[in-house]
Amino acid sequence: MLSEAPIDIRGIRKEDIDKEILRYSIIGELDAINVYEQMANMTENEDIKKVLLDVAEEEKVHVGEFQTLLLKIDEEQVKGLESGKEEVKELTS
Repeated sequence: MLSEAPIDIRGIRKEDIDKEILRYSIIGELDAINVYEQMANMTENEDIKKVLLDVAEEEKVHVGEFQTLLLKIDEEQVKGLESGKEEVKELTS
């Protein structure tokens, strides 16, 4: 679990710091989603399960928020996502 910022910005170019912050934020949210969903699957208490799954859904919204911000500032990321979509279309059509 993360208890402090997972990156040391001293070695990162100034123009890349915000991108790194957003990427690590996305990683943190995805990790939280996995933990909450795993714990929900472990419990037999339906109230705990419902709350854990609800919180996991909120974390998914956070992923969307951070990704939206990342796409606003990183053109290469936008291009990469578009390329990935095209590859999936080609492979699955």
